[in-house]
Amino acid sequence: MSVVKIWIHLVFATKNRQPFLTGAIRRDVFQHMHKNAKAKGIEMDFVNGYYDHVHCLFKLPAQMSIAYAAQLIKGESSHWINELELTNPRFEWQDDYYAESVSPKDVERIRNYIRNQEEHHRNTSFEKEIEGLDYFKD
Repeated sequence: MSVVKIWIHLVFATKNRQPFLTGAIRRDVFQHMHKNAKAKGIEMDFVNGYYDHVHCLFKLPAQMSIAYAAQLIKGESSHWINELELTNPRFEWQDDYYAESVSPKDVERIRNYIRNQEEHHRNTSFEKEIEGLDYFKD
């Protein structure tokens, strides 16, 4: 039996960085992403973000590429948001995403980073966050 333990930190934004993910919508979308990922065989550990972007921490299944996992998470969630008409205008994710493998020794640190997105973004814009990516450095 194969054993694969590849942790992925996936980050993606709303189309044109529109601040759609506010209040209860954000919580509901993140809970839905977590539940849907599990249904698709993705071991989602943590999902959180801010008004215009999402961070996911998950174990990549052996048979799945990062691109396909991102497609499943993003595609199904945007379909769900639009089906329930949670936003006006129509909701879309940006095409691009950022993904990086996470060492098992760094999982807790990345999980805490994702958990504290609201606090983090009081002082740091999403653009600066992606530009620097210094939160991965020791």
